Amino acid sequence: MAEHRSMQRGALLDAARSLLSEGGTEALTFPALAERTGLARSSVYEYFKSRAAVVEELCAVDFPVWAAEVEDGMARAATPEGKVEAYVREQLSLVGDRRHRAVVAISASELDAGAREKIRAAHGGLVAMIVEALGEMGHEQPRLAAMLLQGVVDAAVRRIELGAAEDPGVIVDAAVGMALRGVRG
Repeated sequence: MAEHRSMQRGALLDAARSLLSEGGTEALTFPALAERTGLARSSVYEYFKSRAAVVEELCAVDFPVWAAEVEDGMARAATPEGKVEAYVREQLSLVGDRRHRAVVAISASELDAGAREKIRAAHGGLVAMIVEALGEMGHEQPRLAAMLLQGVVDAAVRRIELGAAEDPGVIVDAAVGMALRGVRG
């Protein structure tokens, strides 16, 4: 019975990811979740009390996985510059991934404190790694530089998501170039 419940919970989270990546947070409704999973709407409420609860669980499940992929890329890099490049490239390589799109939709939405805290915690580990790399490069304000660097990544994510005129690879290379030139000062 517990296994069946966890399968249904997994199916609901997967449906939530699809809805988020297709239509953002507005698309994430209980009727839509019920329709996608073939469950009765009342059953959806047995698993989640609210939309916020769905979002919070997605944050708890998906953010750490996503952060770990970026961290792995950074860990493979031998130099601080390589870590900065990996930080940018890994985040942008995940843009086409449904999980990442869901994460982006969640980040852009009005979140309750619990979900925001989970996102901050997952992002915190990434930011700490990049702050360290920027410090090793001799940056005088590595925390500030890390925040600005993330702004470059976020802008590139939006550009790719929009299906901009440029090829995604061109956007990624431009973001990496800008990041590396920027952090070298």
